[in-house]
Amino acid sequence: MTGPPPVHTTVQVKTERLLNLVIALLSTRMPLSKARIKAAVPQYHGTASDEAFDRMFERDKDELRELGIPLVTSVIDPVFDDELGYRIDKREYALPEISFEPDEVAALSLAARTWTRASLAGPAATALRKLRAAGVTMDDASLVGIEPVVRTTEEGFEPLRRAVRDRRAVTFGYRKPDAESTTRHLQPWGLAQWHGRWYLTGHDLDRGAARVFRVGRIDTVVTASGPAGAYDIPTDHDAREMVDSTQTPTSQPRVATLRVREGSGNALRRRARPVPPDDGPRSGWSTVEVDFRDVDRLADEVAGYGPEVVALAPNDLTEAVVRRLSGVAGVGEPAPEEEL
Repeated sequence: MTGPPPVHTTVQVKTERLLNLVIALLSTRMPLSKARIKAAVPQYHGTASDEAFDRMFERDKDELRELGIPLVTSVIDPVFDDELGYRIDKREYALPEISFEPDEVAALSLAARTWTRASLAGPAATALRKLRAAGVTMDDASLVGIEPVVRTTEEGFEPLRRAVRDRRAVTFGYRKPDAESTTRHLQPWGLAQWHGRWYLTGHDLDRGAARVFRVGRIDTVVTASGPAGAYDIPTDHDAREMVDSTQTPTSQPRVATLRVREGSGNALRRRARPVPPDDGPRSGWSTVEVDFRDVDRLADEVAGYGPEVVALAPNDLTEAVVRRLSGVAGVGEPAPEEEL
């Protein structure tokens, strides 16, 4: 007695069928009728009946469209408009030549690095491989010393991401500073990173109002309930903007003076202003000014470049950078992270 076919075999057959369907629809200039499609795609030959083929073909059409493949339906013969045909619009299907500016390539590399410890590590690595296959040279060298501050070590991140995607309500325990954990019921709208931490936005069902939650303060398993698409996210919702509006800046804007070695510190240079150094020009180096609010955050960034970036002012920034570098060398301990 034999059991059902292995899962990997079923998936492989489906993948081959969809691939052959795409090839058939791309290789024709005129729309193909269902009969011609059935003859062209080998995996359709074994269907038990025309009705079974129709059901399989309808599912395959829906899946191709969900994948973003521009499947076009049109009348085969204008004189006899009772038969529809199918084809793929090559102009919409083909990708233009991919090209990126140096700073865009650096941003892509940094984004992929951001997700190396997160739930999207696999897709991020796949995306980089596709870009390299397309001839895009990734700018890894200019990112030496940069450690992205975005983390998704919180257990609740992945179920919340799925709930936002599917528009499903969630329930979780949430603990505010110096307070007991309370159960919250939320229709999640989005996730945003602010000062190295992840925040969840949405409609609080218990309070009947929009709320923001720090993901790291969720202290229970996140449970989704109800059907997908159960509510609508406001069209003008911007999760990052909503999070930013609820946070109070820790300080007034300040200016840091840094000395940067040529060819290094590109992320700093993009937001910096060049200034002449007080002690005269130094070969191979340039002096810049950078606006900042959080001294610890900037100190983390500067220390990440090692000897390639030197903090000159203000004093609390230079001291914070020294503490971090000393901690790395094992001479001391890095300063504790300030709680927002």
